Amino acid sequence: MPQEEAPPSAILSYKDDEATLDHPMPMSLEKPYTEADPMEEDVTVEEEPILDIDVSDAKNSLAAVEYVQDLYAFYRKMEMLSRVPVDYMMQQVDLNEKMRAILIDWLIEVHDKFDLMNETLFLTVNLIDRFLAKKAVLRKLQLVGLVALLLACKYEEEKTMLSTLQFNVSLPTQYPFLRRFLKAAQANKKCERLASFLIELALVEYEMLRFQPSLLAATAVYTAQCTIDGFRQWSSTCEFHSHYSEDQLMECCRKMVSLHQRAATGKLTGVYRKYNTSKFYSKV
Repeated sequence: MPQEEAPPSAILSYKDDEATLDHPMPMSLEKPYTEADPMEEDVTVEEEPILDIDVSDAKNSLAAVEYVQDLYAFYRKMEMLSRVPVDYMMQQVDLNEKMRAILIDWLIEVHDKFDLMNETLFLTVNLIDRFLAKKAVLRKLQLVGLVALLLACKYEEEKTMLSTLQFNVSLPTQYPFLRRFLKAAQANKKCERLASFLIELALVEYEMLRFQPSLLAATAVYTAQCTIDGFRQWSSTCEFHSHYSEDQLMECCRKMVSLHQRAATGKLTGVYRKYNTSKFYSKV
């Protein structure tokens, strides 16, 4: 990841190789009840308002703002259908988690080289995992990856994969959630780029399948915000539109920070090299 980003340690501290979030000092005990001083002002803490993040699109018929809440409620229901068993690799005789990671790292570079749509990458990985969860593959993993990429690009269809998936390729991936939550966070280009970087790092890691697409997207936005600004923040608007509280993001956040720290090391550096180019710096 480019050096301009604030280090992950800005939001997390580590002890015994395990990330723990900084907690504020406990509040002092309340004073015993006493009759209020009439001279003291009545201080009322106002709740943070929920922003209408779709107001700017009100005149855009393509944004369909009157249906957007129902649309994302539907996405949240449908994302459960696209999840795969987190232990599906156990049924694969010739494959393992490392081989999957190598494949996806390579596909990320192919996707970037051909300048494909962002949604295509996430749909490609979704198709691969769902296919491998249902069918054992012998020495043809790269072919599976290419077929998934072609399907996601809406090119010539491949019967075996489509029939295995029962022609169901219209399930929500992390990407639509990421776009929605970035909008809720009123994120700038720097935050958007870092969140995209983090969520693509998560694509490579098999263990991240345990988290729902919407949770991964919310965590990527949250982690990017905290890293750039140097302090924890998750607004009421973000919580309202993501349906996740800050506490619910913590476990996934720790995992994502760990991936960020290792992004430039090891053999699988496709995501790091992709985002460490002038093409992405020019978008900030």
